[in-house]
Amino acid sequence: MIDSLTDPRIPRLTVEEFIKMDRNDVYLLDTREKEEYEVSHLKNARNAGYFWFDMRTVYDIPFDAHVVVYCTVGSRSGKIAEKLLNAGYKNVYNLYGGIFEWINSGQPVYKQNGAQTSEIHTYSKDWEPWVERGTKVN
Repeated sequence: MIDSLTDPRIPRLTVEEFIKMDRNDVYLLDTREKEEYEVSHLKNARNAGYFWFDMRTVYDIPFDAHVVVYCTVGSRSGKIAEKLLNAGYKNVYNLYGGIFEWINSGQPVYKQNGAQTSEIHTYSKDWEPWVERGTKVN
């Protein structure tokens, strides 16, 4: 299902590959909407949004930096990744499977205040079956 929703031309990064990265040199962008981000997100992720995404959100990110984008499963983040690549960013990766794959792999998610949580925004009732772990919220 994920492959049908994502553009194969956008470089992908699996959860395992992302875990192994030196994340001190990575900018992590959550391309879901603010309501989704506030339920939970990956540690140190910056909410960039999708519908109202604006390049001014990433003005401080160097064009040669490693940028990892994610959303629910990878569709919206793939579109933002394409915008970043078209703007001149050189090392942009879409987290394969998005936050669903992240949480299904047993990885932690966090609230705004930095507290770990089990909650995961499911985007809609139709997407709930794809979440195998965590407390579903929509």
